Amino acid sequence: MNTPEHADGLLGPAAIRDLARQLDLRPTKSLGQNFLHDANTIRRIVRTAELRPDDVVLEVGPGLGSLTLGLLPAATAVTAVEIDPRLAELLPRTVAERRPDLAGRLTVVEADALRLSGLPGRPPTALVANLPYNVAVPVLLHLLELLPSLRRALVLVQAEVAERLAAPPGSPAYGVPSVKAAWYGRAHRAGNVGRRVFWPEPNVDSGLVALDRTDPPPGDRAATFAVVDAAFATRRKGLRAALARWAGSPAAAEARLRAAGIDPSTRGEQLSVADFARLAATAP
Repeated sequence: MNTPEHADGLLGPAAIRDLARQLDLRPTKSLGQNFLHDANTIRRIVRTAELRPDDVVLEVGPGLGSLTLGLLPAATAVTAVEIDPRLAELLPRTVAERRPDLAGRLTVVEADALRLSGLPGRPPTALVANLPYNVAVPVLLHLLELLPSLRRALVLVQAEVAERLAAPPGSPAYGVPSVKAAWYGRAHRAGNVGRRVFWPEPNVDSGLVALDRTDPPPGDRAATFAVVDAAFATRRKGLRAALARWAGSPAAAEARLRAAGIDPSTRGEQLSVADFARLAATAP
């Protein structure tokens, strides 16, 4: 049995490397495998998540279990979704060794989070995850759509992505991720995380984004997202030109924009998610 480096059983750098050696694991960029190894960062993430004792937490990409071990004491249950079969098999053993008192709270699902169609057990109420950088936005949006039970999300992503997810209309970082995240709730930056707390160390900094679920604006999500994609495909164009293909012609785009009460010369980055939903609902 490995001796925990911390009294609360959290993994430190030595334990992370030891577990990786057991699996002959070489972290891969294709799976976005950068493992947290700093206990203070784990504790900060769990505090920032503001979990309630009755929360069922969904964690995506638990890896070697660093964040999982921090989440288990703070919630009634944790469902961890892991795409790598070796890691999915090891995680319950790591938890049983380091926190046997909490092992019964963990459920591990070996799956690709982007292909999830459901989860076992009680519906999750909170998403807390160190998301793989290369699929962070698609995974977040998929889970928010799939699981309406999620009342809150706190995700660790690349700093640039964090900026985009939390950007308000009119800001330089505002774009497709900002609008689509806003469909599901209010997102805000919740902290920065440096590179040195990961193994292997990534070549970018990271950021925490918190999202609190709200009711979506009136309208159809798929139709609204189609307008969003079209509006930002050519950011420098006014919406009359940018939405010409979506609407059928520049004149049709202008008519629909005016019907929605939107100036046709406006650019997409000026519109809120409610504006896009209203535009999508106009008659073609």
